[in-house]
Amino acid sequence: MHDGIVIGEGVLLDARPAGFLSRALAVLLDLVVLTVALVLLLTLAVPWLTEQLQRGESGFDTLMITNVLVTIMIMVGVPTTVETLTRGRSLGKLAVGIRVVRDDGGPIRFRHAFVRALVGVFELWLTFGFLAAITSLINRRGKRLGDLGAGTYVVRVRGGHPPSAPVVMPHELAAWADGTDMRRLPDGLALAARQFLGRAHKLAPQSRLRLADDLAGRVEPYVAPGPPAGTHPEAFLHAVLAERRLREEDAAQLRQSRAQEHASLLHRLPYAVPDLRD
Repeated sequence: MHDGIVIGEGVLLDARPAGFLSRALAVLLDLVVLTVALVLLLTLAVPWLTEQLQRGESGFDTLMITNVLVTIMIMVGVPTTVETLTRGRSLGKLAVGIRVVRDDGGPIRFRHAFVRALVGVFELWLTFGFLAAITSLINRRGKRLGDLGAGTYVVRVRGGHPPSAPVVMPHELAAWADGTDMRRLPDGLALAARQFLGRAHKLAPQSRLRLADDLAGRVEPYVAPGPPAGTHPEAFLHAVLAERRLREEDAAQLRQSRAQEHASLLHRLPYAVPDLRD
């Protein structure tokens, strides 16, 4: 089943959960990095640790408290900080091209990263990743227990995403689109139509036609006159978005041309005084 994120317009956006091997490799890389950091930190602290042991019982207590604090910092503090600052991308996830997102597709925040790291102490460190692997294989989105508790899952952010289909003007609608009075589409509606056209070929025929009819019906009030009778809803959406893009490009060129004219006027001398540079 192809998974995704449903935005406010009811259109499924492409945000596939990352594969098990990608997630496992990312976790393994993160654990290796954190383990190396822990070993290096303890190695650098050997003289201090030796001194604490030589102090007897009080030194031993201080040593144990320090070890617990350092362990918590490495297992919980560092992962939480990294995923919060990078919005879900640790070093291992960055290497394999995946990211942690909320269930609604948004970037994670501190509480999501903290829950993931806290639960990870048990399911990743204490069980050597066995429990996380079992949970990920059972869940359809590949969630481990930390994801279930935090309301997150892992998606791919590069690789495996084919380019979306381009928006083209249907030949039979070019003349109609050129003469239409087209109001500006709401950003959400325009995005929904563009996302639909980009992945329409992946949808089942019935779902494709239903979504096309729904979006065409919502776009039509912004266009006058309406499309010719018998126009396919997908062709109508292609025509509207293509004409919208063309008009925006023309408007941008016109603004640039006017800006250049105004700039040249600002550099001229007033009252027809000749410029010696000319």
